[in-house]
Amino acid sequence: MRKIFSKLYMAIIFIFLYAPIVVMMVFSFNDSKSRVKWDGFSLRWYESLFEDDEIFAALTLSLEVAVIAAICATLIGLVAAIGLFGLNKRLKNVMMILNSVPMINPEIVTGVSLMLLFVALCNLLGFLEMGFTTLVLAHITFCVPYVVLNILPKLRQMNPHLYEAAQDLGCPPVKAFCKVVLPEIMPGVFTGMMMAFTLSLDDFIISYFVGGETQTLPVLIYSMTKKHVKPNMFALTSLFFAVILVLLLIVNIRQMRDENKKRAF
Repeated sequence: MRKIFSKLYMAIIFIFLYAPIVVMMVFSFNDSKSRVKWDGFSLRWYESLFEDDEIFAALTLSLEVAVIAAICATLIGLVAAIGLFGLNKRLKNVMMILNSVPMINPEIVTGVSLMLLFVALCNLLGFLEMGFTTLVLAHITFCVPYVVLNILPKLRQMNPHLYEAAQDLGCPPVKAFCKVVLPEIMPGVFTGMMMAFTLSLDDFIISYFVGGETQTLPVLIYSMTKKHVKPNMFALTSLFFAVILVLLLIVNIRQMRDENKKRAF
């Protein structure tokens, strides 16, 4: 009886979480503009989406920001994780708390804080303006802690003597890191980069405060909802969900393959 109730409970939770997304995806293929009436299958809203220059400009901007932020956050997070791993226990605990603060902190607080910082820098430097540059800097800032948390467990799992053994065999420090350490922690690096990319692509609140007149896709969608939600928004958000789902599947499949390889050895 307990198993039946637990399965029923899980089914209700999944229905509650994913039913709205399924409804949205179904109505993205609706031939009518109606959000409650089904008038037949059609791809007209996907065609309308690909013909909308404003949406494509915002999508291109979002992808550019997400790619740059993911790469930079991964490089910074990799260096930070290695530095944290080498600290003593007490200092490491303090730094881990500081690393967790941006993730726990409400996004609106982070967004307003970064906006005030960038406004002050703009007034001080003169040549810095609120736009693409501030968007990238803000996205790197909130993505780095997630990268650190994905890389640190892989460093803990690694044999701590591998790096020293490579150096004892005559391998220079940088080459030893690239040939021995990096392949061991690569799953964590890849997962952290994918997470940074998806978080950056999906962000609205921080982008809204630091973007100035530059609009990412989530900000553009929000501005459109103030007037009237077009059905091509259903198509756009359905594609967004599909892309994020594929990325998550890639990350999970990669992790399972790495775990199976380790078990085989």
